[in-house]
Amino acid sequence: MRVGIVCPYDLSRPGGVQAQVLGLADSLRDQGDEAQVIGPGLPDGVPGVDLGGTIAFPGNRSRVPVSLDPRLTKVMKVVSRDLDLLHVHEPLMPAASLAALRAGPPVVATFHADPSRLARRAYSLGRSRLQRVLGGKVKAITAVSPTAASALPDDLDLTIVPNGVDTSAMRVPVARDPRLVVFLGRDEPRKGLNVLLRAWDRISEDVPDAHLSVMGADRGIDGIDWMGDVDDKTKVETLNRAAVYVAPNTGGESFGIVLVEAMAAGAAVVASDLPAFRDVGESAARYFPVRDSRALAETVVSVLTDHPSRDAMASRGIERAGEFEWSSVTERYRRVYESALA
Repeated sequence: MRVGIVCPYDLSRPGGVQAQVLGLADSLRDQGDEAQVIGPGLPDGVPGVDLGGTIAFPGNRSRVPVSLDPRLTKVMKVVSRDLDLLHVHEPLMPAASLAALRAGPPVVATFHADPSRLARRAYSLGRSRLQRVLGGKVKAITAVSPTAASALPDDLDLTIVPNGVDTSAMRVPVARDPRLVVFLGRDEPRKGLNVLLRAWDRISEDVPDAHLSVMGADRGIDGIDWMGDVDDKTKVETLNRAAVYVAPNTGGESFGIVLVEAMAAGAAVVASDLPAFRDVGESAARYFPVRDSRALAETVVSVLTDHPSRDAMASRGIERAGEFEWSSVTERYRRVYESALA
């Protein structure tokens, strides 16, 4: 099967959709398919087509880097000419995804984001109007989670296919630190670092030998290991050393891929009580009310000081993470592809 996987976001920048597009392409090739990645900022060595540069504008409580080049409509028709199928991620994003919807081959469209209020109003127009916007080439629609699907019309025929993770790559032989708490995320309000920092004084008071490592940010506050931007090797090693991984996000999350990574690495996960996080962690994680730093502190302290409970959480997390292994996720997508082509 010859599949073009379309990403509207700059593939040279870190991001959840970008990682899923690149990971799915690798997994499809491992299973014998011909997969090309089509999008702006294509990294060197990745089979596919680079659609050029991007600009960033506000979206989903962050900033999204997309191309607005009007020539992409013609470009997409040319680059997809010999493909059996286009798998378009975030199909309503400009300009690459919108161009791909009418390029020629049958389309599988995947929704990722927790929709904004504006998007929810647009989706509420109903199935027939949304399908007219998507166009007749769209033969199947998927979403990565019930949260990502929540704003789409109830009568829309769609399939939930979760994000994938190379869970075997998340385990490395390093010693677990029973007092290490870890955070990973950009220093922006949506990721909830401020919530964790407000809780840390109480955590430190109740568990004096606890220590915090922060990946993805660097404020230079004393008593915290500010790691800044980290590579994948450092991320994996840090998650494997962690006793507890904290996800204090405040909203705008449709999945929570880092929860899967932390569970696969054997860390006990403590997360904000967001629907997307519950969908991922189920009973393997512990949850606290969103933005409630006191409840966050109490939950982390209880996990740090109850070793049997922490070990049980870690075991359940490893088992739960296995359900998101790339081989399984890719096989589910292949069944959607076959249905779309039929």
